[in-house]
Amino acid sequence: MARAYARARERDAIARAELQPLAPGERPVPLVVASALAAVIALANLALLAAGWDVRGGDPSTAAVLVFAGLMLAVAVGMWQRRYLAVLGFEALLGLGVTYALLSLLVATNVTAVVLCLVIIVGGGFLFWKLVRVMGRIQVASRRGEEPVG
Repeated sequence: MARAYARARERDAIARAELQPLAPGERPVPLVVASALAAVIALANLALLAAGWDVRGGDPSTAAVLVFAGLMLAVAVGMWQRRYLAVLGFEALLGLGVTYALLSLLVATNVTAVVLCLVIIVGGGFLFWKLVRVMGRIQVASRRGEEPVG
């Protein structure tokens, strides 16, 4: 068992050593996609609130929609600025969204609901996976003393 842990630590050390920090101004595609997605979600929530969109189950609180939209806009700006905590926060929200879609798939009653759940699960899971490496590259810069991480 100890030998397996030692091999795993060795593989992790090699992977960390091979990570290249982001170049100044570099924004990998997953980071751009995540920033755009967060901004679109925020703007869509504001547009739907302004249009008086009817939500099944009750009227959404205006304050809650505004707080969520503000949070998503802040995350979008933070990711665009390559801030580690913004990417981490978006990853957490993305993980919750994928989990919710997975649980919703269990009670989906029509083909449209199943397709929507699968699109969220596959797309969100793929973006989540791609952002993990971007987070590592952002963090490498701070560990090597090249750029602060916020």
